[in-house]
Amino acid sequence: MSRTSKDTELARRLSRRDILGVAAGATAATIIGTATAQAAAAQGPAKGPGHGQDHGHGHGKGKGKPVLPPGRLGIQLYSLRDKISTLGFAPVFAELEKYGYDEIELAGYTQGSAGPITLAQLKRLAKDHGLNPIGSHVGYYDDNNPGAYTFAQNLEKVLDDAQALGLKHIGTASGPFRYGSTVDGWKRAADDFNTYGAAARKRGMKFYQHNHAEEFSFATDKPNVRLYDVLLAETDPDLVYLEMDIYWAYCAQFRFSKRVDGTLAPLDPLKYVLKYPNRYPLFHVKDGIRDDTTRDGYRMTDVGDGDIDYKTFLSKVTSRTHHGRSYHHWQTEHDNPVESLAFARKSSEHLHSLRTGRCGD
Repeated sequence: MSRTSKDTELARRLSRRDILGVAAGATAATIIGTATAQAAAAQGPAKGPGHGQDHGHGHGKGKGKPVLPPGRLGIQLYSLRDKISTLGFAPVFAELEKYGYDEIELAGYTQGSAGPITLAQLKRLAKDHGLNPIGSHVGYYDDNNPGAYTFAQNLEKVLDDAQALGLKHIGTASGPFRYGSTVDGWKRAADDFNTYGAAARKRGMKFYQHNHAEEFSFATDKPNVRLYDVLLAETDPDLVYLEMDIYWAYCAQFRFSKRVDGTLAPLDPLKYVLKYPNRYPLFHVKDGIRDDTTRDGYRMTDVGDGDIDYKTFLSKVTSRTHHGRSYHHWQTEHDNPVESLAFARKSSEHLHSLRTGRCGD
């Protein structure tokens, strides 16, 4: 399909979604519309697509190939937990459909005061709104509670539910610190992950781990060894996959590019992906404003309003890895957005606006 055809298809798709509106009822639509309008008023005049600060992100439509591959934009629903817990999944999914999302990554299967919902109903709602449930976050362990809904305590139940939802990926955002921060401790955690990965594979799913910054720190017993490298080396690449949270990886670059003794230990998140592309089916697209006065070196913000160069990151991953535009999935996220639906809309607009340069960078 030509670039012109793809752009026309995207425009048609977004227009169709605008027409659909919120199908969950007038009351929910009114609540969402009011919240979005209030957020827009607080932010000032609308800026349209490509609204973020220009930090070399490549804003603007119509010039070059879209950086974001078609059909691969998702959102981690943790970012929308406030709306899901009060309005329910249906009106939130309707909004995501209007914003041009293709996929969702779950962070729990309940909707608070909106009432009970079955897994079958949740799966159907997503399908009705054109959203593919691509993955889900579940806890790694809770050794003080044998009934905990975690991989360690209830592996088969976790996988049963993931299978019922039709998920292709099932993972955890918990760090591999179950047995401490030593090399041997992480080897034991890697063994756990291999077990979960083997069980998931039998059901046609991929098990994955989502990083925060601390995974890139150094072993307490061997301070020259980066713990993330232990995880990569000790897990079977056919059983254990990784979801790189790009924001936290860049925070790790700020915090852990030197060892405890002060010697340099360069850390480049993009190089990990380019070296092990098949291990990264999923990504979290989370932005941050650089601030060297903070512990992490960044302050989290809406996608497109920060200093992380997503145009370059996405372009290089999709152009330099095997089947790069069809293998990787990109989930927007903000841990605590000021207004969660406004965040979701702005993030989609920004990522859809990114175009490669004339040289196809």
